Amino acid sequence: MDVSEEEWKKRLTKERYRILRKKGTEPAFSGEYWDCKLKGVYVCAACGNPLFSSDDKFDSGSGWPSFTRPIEKETVGYTKDKKLFQTRTEVHCSTCHGHLGHVFDDGPPPTHKRYCINSLALHLEEKR
Repeated sequence: MDVSEEEWKKRLTKERYRILRKKGTEPAFSGEYWDCKLKGVYVCAACGNPLFSSDDKFDSGSGWPSFTRPIEKETVGYTKDKKLFQTRTEVHCSTCHGHLGHVFDDGPPPTHKRYCINSLALHLEEKR
């Protein structure tokens, strides 16, 4: 997706821009979706790419929305993140490359993955 930083600044709120384009994070337990129980599909807040299903969401106790897997392997991409004096795996939208959060190997079966995602990087399209 070929969008200039100036255009992203126009399209996104200041906080969404900070997270999606500058790899920020929101405080734990502050986001709209960390405790959300509604059913639907979580899409990228920047471009609308379908990312995660509510069927794969679980309460990790971390304070961020957590999922066991993306809707499709191709919907997200991965980058090594060596900030904070440790190596983590960053998760980003495969369409617009917006920063979503990180993935860890401490999730529940069957994947044992915990996709720890910022609420501000997401928009829930509820099932009706």
